[in-house]
Amino acid sequence: MIVQKIKTTPKKIGVFDSGAGGLSVLKSLINSQSFEEIIYYGDTARVPYGNRSQKVIIQYSLEALIFFKTQHIDLLIVACNTISAYGLQSMQQASSYPIIGVIKPGILALENTIKNKDSKILILGTKATIKSNLYQTLLQKRGYHNLSALATSLFVPLVEEGIFEGEILDSTMHYYFKSYPNNPDAIILGCTHFPLIAKSIAKYFDNKPLLIHSGDSIMQYLQKQYPLKPTTNPTKITFFASDNLERLKQTAKLWLNQP
Repeated sequence: MIVQKIKTTPKKIGVFDSGAGGLSVLKSLINSQSFEEIIYYGDTARVPYGNRSQKVIIQYSLEALIFFKTQHIDLLIVACNTISAYGLQSMQQASSYPIIGVIKPGILALENTIKNKDSKILILGTKATIKSNLYQTLLQKRGYHNLSALATSLFVPLVEEGIFEGEILDSTMHYYFKSYPNNPDAIILGCTHFPLIAKSIAKYFDNKPLLIHSGDSIMQYLQKQYPLKPTTNPTKITFFASDNLERLKQTAKLWLNQP
């Protein structure tokens, strides 16, 4: 049975990502001051997930639940679009606590900002996320029809290496975007790694399109689902990783602007 809601306020939550990308979601969670404690787990030993098969993605997702089993969390946020597209339902069925993904919040963020259904929308994501067609299907159901999608998986290892700008990233963007014929009105960053290079992506398109990602509306989505209340003390953040924890912490320090 898939758990959709909880009646009590979640105080200790988990955030799961294939690597550092979920920090773009974690940032919004911290800024909300709605949780006493957040456990962040990045499966850095096996990042990226976006070029894996559906079977392997589900396997890795379920293995993450083994880690969180000892953390006694009230709620888990899957801060990875690839897992949200392929592994979320399996995780929900195997868990005793609620688990939510990031694709629906991403759709919400777009709806809140792009009212013109004729707007040209470019969806970026890993190969697996784009292949799932989930963003496209959900947007079409909401009336958006001028859609394009590009698999830009190479952005993930660049972010994991801490490359947020510069020649290597510029060359990679040119490789992907040179064949895109339109000037988009909005770009969905359909991978939680991509907001870390959002400034560079915006610059490539002359800062004209609006960039959308689930971190923008994750708290709005959570507030609709759960009875959240502000905390009196700063949120305690603990990081875990399947490999190279120090690199994850350094990326977090840079992205979250925390000591």
